Amino acid sequence: MSTLEIRDLQVSIETDQGTKPILKGVDLTIESGGIHAIMGPNGSGKSTLAYTIAGHPRYNVDGGTITLDGEDVLAMSVDERARAGLFLAMQYPVEIPGVTVANFLRTAKTAIDGEAPAIRGWAKTVNEHMDQLRMDKSFSARNVNEGFSGGEKKRHEILQLELLKPRFAVLDETDSGLDVDALKIVSEGVNRAHETSDLGVLLITHYTRILRYIQPTHVHVFVNGRVAEEGGRELADRLEDEGYDRYLTAQA
Repeated sequence: MSTLEIRDLQVSIETDQGTKPILKGVDLTIESGGIHAIMGPNGSGKSTLAYTIAGHPRYNVDGGTITLDGEDVLAMSVDERARAGLFLAMQYPVEIPGVTVANFLRTAKTAIDGEAPAIRGWAKTVNEHMDQLRMDKSFSARNVNEGFSGGEKKRHEILQLELLKPRFAVLDETDSGLDVDALKIVSEGVNRAHETSDLGVLLITHYTRILRYIQPTHVHVFVNGRVAEEGGRELADRLEDEGYDRYLTAQA
């Protein structure tokens, strides 16, 4: 069993108005097989947490620790974090002109595993996963995310998740911009990855609709850079009924 542990994490960014604190002492422990939903209003620090785990240079860690099985994640470069088993599905996946999906996926797999997968077996595996995600085979020849719809971009993120087989996946608003059919397909992909590899999941979302398809074992409410409340699935159900007003009122 692997453990991703976050202790007293404090993070800020530089703005035109000076240094702005975002995370103000976050504690969180995710173990293999756990599905942790992070919910909260806009500006509460959810995406900051995701990008800090991944190592985005914009975010300054002012205090606290992130460890993966006791290893200091904050001391790792971005590529070292990926090879250690951390994966980020971005809210807004970027376009990479001139790089085809096929080349991108095989290059990423080679970098993670330290050796290139056999071409014939790899192509078969990629096609099988694309079929499950309802992706046309022509996607392999297209440039990464270039001209993709929102749903296509998110399916491509989950395709990467299933092929790269990380230990922990941070999914930053993967449900954003998806219609019902695409949401179901993407959720099925996350569930497959979770069930076949004991994947630990940190699922960031504003809404409970994705939690109808991906059942969380833990729910954490983020407000003003802190964890305001924690619970099980029942907490998400309560948030759907009540919203975040009572947390915001308490912070005022």
